Amino acid sequence: MTAITKEAVLQALSVVQEPDLKQDLVTLNMVRHVEINGGEVSFTVMLTTPACPFRVKIEKDSRDAVMKIDGVKSVNIKMDSDVPNDGRMRGLVKTPIRNAIAIGSGKGGVGKSTVSVNVAVALAQSGARVGLLDADIYGPNTPTMLGVTKLPPPQGQRLIPADAYGLKMISMGLLVKPGQPLIWRGPMLNSAIRQFLGDVEWGELDYLIIDLPPGTGDASLSLAQALPLSGAVIVTLPQLVSLEDAGRGLNMFKTLEVPILGIVENMSYLELPDGAHMDLFGTGGGEHLAQVTGTSFLGNVPIDPNVRIGGDTGKPIIVSHPHSAAAQALRQIAENLASKVSVAALGGVNEIAVSITE
Repeated sequence: MTAITKEAVLQALSVVQEPDLKQDLVTLNMVRHVEINGGEVSFTVMLTTPACPFRVKIEKDSRDAVMKIDGVKSVNIKMDSDVPNDGRMRGLVKTPIRNAIAIGSGKGGVGKSTVSVNVAVALAQSGARVGLLDADIYGPNTPTMLGVTKLPPPQGQRLIPADAYGLKMISMGLLVKPGQPLIWRGPMLNSAIRQFLGDVEWGELDYLIIDLPPGTGDASLSLAQALPLSGAVIVTLPQLVSLEDAGRGLNMFKTLEVPILGIVENMSYLELPDGAHMDLFGTGGGEHLAQVTGTSFLGNVPIDPNVRIGGDTGKPIIVSHPHSAAAQALRQIAENLASKVSVAALGGVNEIAVSITE
């Protein structure tokens, strides 16, 4: 029997494709630490994100490919990840943030903060290092949605973000008294956002999720100027009015030369006891907006009372009801988003920028 070689293992894995990057694992240098012990083959597959939506497929295809080598009796695969850096310089931030993603909308009431919180938690659950910046200075509600009431003590002049469900979070809601209104003009808001970036001890992050306020005002402009963004996600409802506002938000980011990573449609339908879907706010609007703007559609989230309950009680639905349709949809959106960010960071930024101008 011919001895199994590392070259034979790599040759076998050279036919396994990474579906998003559309190249094989060996060309992408995703195969690491190949070890051979008799008929046992072990190696590591280094994914571009721990939230990879094709994780199971890549592992299965890799195992099947190596098992075809003559003499191989077992295959042990370790699935690991190394999130790529988008290459943007973020001078205000003292520690490396590999990717910064803004989640916005053209209007309020579409569930933007719900999507931001649950996507951030989903990415943290996958094993990524995640921060959540609540940039809605006038109406901060992520502390309530995550069950956080105060920040840890500062370290010198540095703010320490709160920890919730494995992610780091900062919000103006944790720096002012409950119910206190912030009657600020633009320059004060800009200063607050810059402080959240420059004076917070984030540590190294794979993803910083930024929950923007509704509309196309000062906060969005200040953030885009202060922090180079990997891209933006637009949250909308299915109905026409919401789509018109979402389109304005999308065009704002285009004007600021921020790549659009995708569109999320929230409150897409209500599932009835008999399994039928009731379209309370219309249907297909988010997908249509994605099509006409040449943007990716990241997914839709059904209506579920537990989303509201979780937001009120500080237990996001992805934690309180992880197997619900809404939680599964939000987790899939997080995976799709992470995948898009990795593709962009590894060279697809120009493709995304072109797609929204065509």
